[in-house]
Amino acid sequence: MSKILKGDQVIVNAGKDKGKRGIVSRVLENDLVIVEGINLAKKHQKPNPIKGIAGGIVSKEMPIQASNIALFNAATEKADRVAYKVLKDGRKIRVYKSNGEAVQA
Repeated sequence: MSKILKGDQVIVNAGKDKGKRGIVSRVLENDLVIVEGINLAKKHQKPNPIKGIAGGIVSKEMPIQASNIALFNAATEKADRVAYKVLKDGRKIRVYKSNGEAVQA
């Protein structure tokens, strides 16, 4: 079970987009995630009239290592680490390490 899931609000710790916040749109294998508006790259795209794709230079979101992002804690307005806690009824939930509150996903 990954500590960062789709739909989480994260903040970038390292790289060219350090300090920026975004929402995780996809979680890929090998600890890679795609965050909306983060790690953009220019791609030269050929037109494809059959699919209705126009040609030109487009911005594309590229994967970023999960170790370079951290969950954003709205209570403290800072990046925070994540831990797991098992409840009495047997459910396993994610909690912030700084204050022990449950992560709202």
